Amino acid sequence: GDGFEIIDRSAVEVFFGVPPEQVVDVLTIIGDSSDNIPGISGVGKKTAPELIKEYGNIENLIAAAPTITSKRVREGIVGNEDRIRLSRKLVVIKTDCESFTDWKTLKWDGPDRQALGVFFNRMQFRTLTKKFSGVEVPVSAPTDLAQADLFGESSPKTPPGSFTAFKKLDLHAVDYQCITSVDDLKKYLANNTVSNTLCIDTETTGVDPMTADMIGIALSFSPGSGVYIPLGKGNLNTNAVISVLNTLLNRGDLTVVAHHFKFDYMMLVRHGATFLAKIFDTMLAAYLIDPSQPLKMDALAMKYLDYEPIPIEALIGSGKKQKSMADIDLEQLTYYAVEDADITLQLYQSLSAQLKKDELEEVAYQIEFPLSEVLGDMELAGISLNTDMLASFSQTITADIMEIEQEIYRMAGTEFNINSPQQLGEILFKKLKLPSGKKTATGQFSTSEAVLSDLAVRYELPSKILEYRSLAKLRSTYIDALPPLIHAETRRIHTSFNQSVAATGRLSSSNPNLQNIPIRTQRGREIRKAFVSAHGYKLLSVDYSQIELRVIASMSGDTAMQEAFNSNEDIHSRTAREIFELDPLQDVDRDQRRKAKEVNFGIPYGVSAFGLAQRLGIGNNEAKDIIDAYFTRFPGVKVYIDQTKAFAHEHGYVKTLSGRRRYIPDINSGNFNVRSFAERTAINMPIQGTAADLIKIAMIRLARYFKEKQLKSRMLIQVHDELVFEVHESELEIVPDLVKSVMESAMSLSVPLKVEWGIADNWLDAH
Repeated sequence: GDGFEIIDRSAVEVFFGVPPEQVVDVLTIIGDSSDNIPGISGVGKKTAPELIKEYGNIENLIAAAPTITSKRVREGIVGNEDRIRLSRKLVVIKTDCESFTDWKTLKWDGPDRQALGVFFNRMQFRTLTKKFSGVEVPVSAPTDLAQADLFGESSPKTPPGSFTAFKKLDLHAVDYQCITSVDDLKKYLANNTVSNTLCIDTETTGVDPMTADMIGIALSFSPGSGVYIPLGKGNLNTNAVISVLNTLLNRGDLTVVAHHFKFDYMMLVRHGATFLAKIFDTMLAAYLIDPSQPLKMDALAMKYLDYEPIPIEALIGSGKKQKSMADIDLEQLTYYAVEDADITLQLYQSLSAQLKKDELEEVAYQIEFPLSEVLGDMELAGISLNTDMLASFSQTITADIMEIEQEIYRMAGTEFNINSPQQLGEILFKKLKLPSGKKTATGQFSTSEAVLSDLAVRYELPSKILEYRSLAKLRSTYIDALPPLIHAETRRIHTSFNQSVAATGRLSSSNPNLQNIPIRTQRGREIRKAFVSAHGYKLLSVDYSQIELRVIASMSGDTAMQEAFNSNEDIHSRTAREIFELDPLQDVDRDQRRKAKEVNFGIPYGVSAFGLAQRLGIGNNEAKDIIDAYFTRFPGVKVYIDQTKAFAHEHGYVKTLSGRRRYIPDINSGNFNVRSFAERTAINMPIQGTAADLIKIAMIRLARYFKEKQLKSRMLIQVHDELVFEVHESELEIVPDLVKSVMESAMSLSVPLKVEWGIADNWLDAH
């Protein structure tokens, strides 16, 4: 009657069906999906106690498994012994933890208001900063802040634990001028001839460097000062200004600093500028220092300089009422533009010191900075598109989609909106009663690609839905989206290459995204056919062969792997011979090579026995044997993996051969799944990142050769391990060999680099 129920030995037996000492074994069999404990598949609460009563414990049960008459129980155990033992380990509560003497030490005494204030200020939570520090963080930029030490490195850093608002523009402490004539510009440059650093920032009417107009240029040679040149005002016509600036931009001893240099470079080159100067890009420098940090100039100024620049919204507003930069008052625009150049110059001072400290100078000055110019030229060049081919392809694919629609309606027995997840869920799981999986947060049946792919193995309708979706996506993402991207003047497509998105160092592209064009399907490949060469040119596609496996062979120093590449052996066949212990004269069959290929590509990404089993459709034990055999035969790879994980655990980051870093904050996480994912990332990044560095080095060297030899041919596209060139017909004899030799010697590895290439009128046939 007191609300308590006494659980004694007999009560445990009533509840679990076994005495207390056997409860762990029963729970092991049942498993627990919420705690990720697999248990024995197909055996539940009713059968588990009976099995333990009969066999006594898990080990006895495993030993007797092959003789158990129940097929469900037998198949649940045989081949899954390791998973069951792991389940038992996971079920047991850890009791050997360090104890603490007094529970009162856990009492919470409220937040550390000062520390929270500093944190919220850094995170830009204005209201919370005020609440915890009692300090109002100013939103607008006051101009009467007396800050003699605002500019330069003498600015005192905030002592730990103390609070400060960000510094803002103080017009009394700076010298920002507006240039009103070409003569004034010449005088300003003449006064700064001794300087070997110039920060440049273009002001434009938009963010697309191929279509925006340039309305002004801000320059800064030293912290706290700078000028703004409003183009088109007075005698400041663009050609005259660029012609004066070119004398400066072609000085080999000058470093031109810019934030997102590629944008300013493209804007200036479009208007006749030429560059021989060295480059420093503050955005790319910050990306190299930590790819995960915010890379906008304002955010970096707050982080590295404790300074908050005038936000662009203060000038042009936001939303529907947003104005163009061309309509902004000249005085306001001068302060905004010159401040950008000035603060970027100060960021250069801060970030260049950090690059040196982090041993990132080689990857910055030899790879990323010069590459931004190469990518700018590639974007300016663009690529031709055959719109007639796309139009007829659009008709074909629309007819295909309509045909599949009718098949789907026939299979479903009714017409419905195939693009509605709710209606599709009703058809699949209520009307046709297919086994439903997860539900979405709103309680609807999930019809995600993963769910449909699982069902497609056994049922025809989900397979048709996937086919319908892939064609519809192809039509909307590429076939219909590409023609509107053709530039009005050049009549070509100009994709944007993004250097600071992927943490591995790989490039990505957008508008259009060339990296996602599907090439595994017949229909997807057709898209590449629409990318064509200009009149008098051919397209040359050059692809690194098995680049990541060659990088692993070199980085791991594994002799068997290196031997295979050095003797030009098929690496997948060699791996199959090793792991299946085949006789040298024995042929490797297709299935063995397929398995070896999955292992080769999976091991460097930290694939588990479970993951390999899923990919190959084999049992966990067989997959584990294959992985064990792989590491026995290629011990260098195992050493590389172990050393890389150990380095990441100790330092919190990993790096490529050229020193590019990626921080792995979760590498010491207490959560097994999170830590495992972090370890896989750590293993993969140096491999993928080194391959990315390698192709970038090749691109920089090729761009230089093309310029030096004054070739008409040019580099147009990079997609992962592939480069696409437009080769003038008069240069077909020299360019392929030149490209091949430069790409194959881009980096000195302990195995040879190999490329494959093709020439045609379109991208598909060249690839």
